[in-house]
Amino acid sequence: MGTHISRTVAEGLAFMNFIGGRQVESVSGKRIDVASPSDGKVFASIPESGAQDVDRAVRAAARAFEDGPWSRMPAVERGRCLTRLGLLVEKHGDELAALESRDTGKPIRQGKADVTATMRYYEFYGGAGDKIHGDTIPFLPGYTALTLREPHGVVAGIIPWNYPLQILARVAGAALAMGNTLVVKPAEDASLSAIRIAELAHEAGVPEGVFNVITGYGRDAGAALSAHPMVDYVTFTGSTLTGTAIQQAAAVNNRGVTMELGGKSPQIVFADADLDAAMPVLVNAIIQNGGQTCSAGSRILVQREVYEAVATGLAERFSKLVAGPHDADLDLGPLINRKQQERVAGMVAAAEEAGIALLARGSVAGDAPAGGYYFAPALFGSVDPEKAIAQEEVFGPVLAVTPFEDEADAIRIANGTEFGLVAGVWTRDGGRQHRVAKRVRAGQVFVNGYGAGGGIELPFGGFKKSGHGREKGFEALYDMSATKTIVFNHG
Repeated sequence: MGTHISRTVAEGLAFMNFIGGRQVESVSGKRIDVASPSDGKVFASIPESGAQDVDRAVRAAARAFEDGPWSRMPAVERGRCLTRLGLLVEKHGDELAALESRDTGKPIRQGKADVTATMRYYEFYGGAGDKIHGDTIPFLPGYTALTLREPHGVVAGIIPWNYPLQILARVAGAALAMGNTLVVKPAEDASLSAIRIAELAHEAGVPEGVFNVITGYGRDAGAALSAHPMVDYVTFTGSTLTGTAIQQAAAVNNRGVTMELGGKSPQIVFADADLDAAMPVLVNAIIQNGGQTCSAGSRILVQREVYEAVATGLAERFSKLVAGPHDADLDLGPLINRKQQERVAGMVAAAEEAGIALLARGSVAGDAPAGGYYFAPALFGSVDPEKAIAQEEVFGPVLAVTPFEDEADAIRIANGTEFGLVAGVWTRDGGRQHRVAKRVRAGQVFVNGYGAGGGIELPFGGFKKSGHGREKGFEALYDMSATKTIVFNHG
């Protein structure tokens, strides 16, 4: 394993695709430079894969599914492979955290937290695959009817750049536990940890061809993968625009999909809330990972009686936030790339030009490298809920605070976007907790808290334009399998 460890920390090293249990170069030989968001400097490269590389990986996965032992292996044995993978993630935790932080720009402590959650995914699914059972169904006299849960076959996982380790784990854990084989296309901005995990999976005993990783641009490798006729199921996390294109491509082959497509998640703070407990959570939910989180709490809805107190408290905290390089381990790191930095800056500038009150800005560390993609956190107050900054996913450390009058007003504003991924409700009133949690259109609702440290066991997914299907927990195992009905006529 020493050669792999030195490779991941070496300067300018070339990473490879992982197909059929082996490291392979792309057919074209073209490569993509990998730059650290902390300083903009290239430190590695990955293959620029195309349709031929995708075809090679999909065919390897199809052969492994049809002819290999994985899909026919007892579920408990598959689970043991995943458990061993989790232990290898723990063993190489420092290496993986350093690689993830450098590749994405997130502070090293967040990289370490991602490693812990990644380990838990493989641990959870290592023990869950043999817990999914079929049913027997009361039917006609002389018949016995039963159902089985069977794998789809080849699963394509298209992974975003914000949480590569974690999102890969929640896809791979569930897909592999159910006996599928896998082709992963990570985002070109953050592919390194996915390649490393594929190597560790092979070391853990996952057979050749079961876990494949190809790198490249979405327009080439991603498009070819989602449209490949030998892919049986597609899962994607990312933007609504790309998600629509992937669904259209998969529909040509009548393939199923799981889509997690972002959010504009509200946290609703009622006048009776414990503000001391809420305040740090409200801030962390938008600055975690630089705000580049689908479930980021990017809107705070505050009952008017306590609006000034909450806005003042948030402003005090925002003014002290500092962004800096990943290895400085400050409040937040850089954004993923220059394009994202410019997009966030443009949305903030547009909000200011529209006359929305900027209550506070954080800062960028004075010694942060000039080439890094930094953005100082921004807090807007008294935001009209119809304004773009309160409607559109910024995907950066930008928070919009909006007052509301009463419970009905809060629910109206909370549900007043195209998204429905996560919500938070802050109140001591038990009846209100239940009423609001049920009426808010979101796939997850947290009461007097927000987020769950990965929430491995908790089904995750959205309503409306936040997508469909569910990941995490046992629900993901159902998405990653199909029901087969068998009827015996025994007289």
